[in-house]
Amino acid sequence: MRPAQVLTILDREFLGTRTGHHTPVMMWGPPGVGKSQMVAQVAAKHDVPVIDIRLSQMEPSDLRGIPFRSGEHVVWAVPALLPDVERHGAEGILFLDEITSAPPSVSAAAYQLILDRQLGEYEVPAGWAIFAAGNRQGDRGVTYSMPAPLANRFSHFEVEAHLDDWVAWAYANDIDDRLIAFLRFRPELLFSFDPAHNPVAFPSPRSWEFAHRALQKFADVPDLMTRALQACVGDAAGIELAAFVENLDRLPDIDAILRGEEVPVPRDTDLQYAVASALVAQSIRARTREDAQETWGRILDYAGRFPHREMGVMLVSDMHRAIGQDIFRVPQFNDWAKAVADVMLFEQ
Repeated sequence: MRPAQVLTILDREFLGTRTGHHTPVMMWGPPGVGKSQMVAQVAAKHDVPVIDIRLSQMEPSDLRGIPFRSGEHVVWAVPALLPDVERHGAEGILFLDEITSAPPSVSAAAYQLILDRQLGEYEVPAGWAIFAAGNRQGDRGVTYSMPAPLANRFSHFEVEAHLDDWVAWAYANDIDDRLIAFLRFRPELLFSFDPAHNPVAFPSPRSWEFAHRALQKFADVPDLMTRALQACVGDAAGIELAAFVENLDRLPDIDAILRGEEVPVPRDTDLQYAVASALVAQSIRARTREDAQETWGRILDYAGRFPHREMGVMLVSDMHRAIGQDIFRVPQFNDWAKAVADVMLFEQ
């Protein structure tokens, strides 16, 4: 399932705590696909805390609590890490990460917490959603088969890497547009993981974010940049990205395009992807300026000049995802849409 779809499900499930319709959610997927980040996005959207419990690092008593004598009875001290209204607030997300890496004894301790929202006398506050995530058994992580009683306590969704969703996230989070252009040019490298070879560094949505950071730190040190990128996304992908970035000195003048000047479209496909990504990034930066519509109009004019109209469709589709419905109010939009009507795969 696409990350954008899973994100919507998590958001609805969080809101479901307010009406009594929440069902705990289990997200399955390979390492680095963005499961934890989606939980953080939902929490940030609603301005609520996340309590991230790594069950793989816990003992059963860490969840159940420590027993102590009180008079003639034994009572259990509730662990401070569990959600508490006074300490953490009335709403939030309890995130059980790496749940498939937890030994069976710890999984058993989580059964009641997940389904009944209780552990002994402790009760999860009504406004707290329960989400969990784990790797599949074929992903070469430390995993245990999820017991049927535990599995039956969740709704299950498998998260897959999806380029359009990642690009939308990347623009929203100010990821280097050179990196976005590279993955548009080489989409199969967004996620490339072969568990049979158990690589140390490999391309994934998470490791491409690391590559973005490496570009900011080492772009001015050519001798180190390639090695730094390889350390993030693996040898082959790192070399390709470094070569792509070095080739961008032949990029057309982006500022001239934004001024409305007649700038030729580059012939090389990789440079066309780079121009398109740079223009989408510029459209986002223009949102707060008074001349935003003029800037967007000039970008739309340029989108119509690509020899392969699909490239222009990609550019405008990414613009739409980035700036929203405002693009439809730009005068040049209708002319562009008519010109590409037979190939347009625009997402309404």
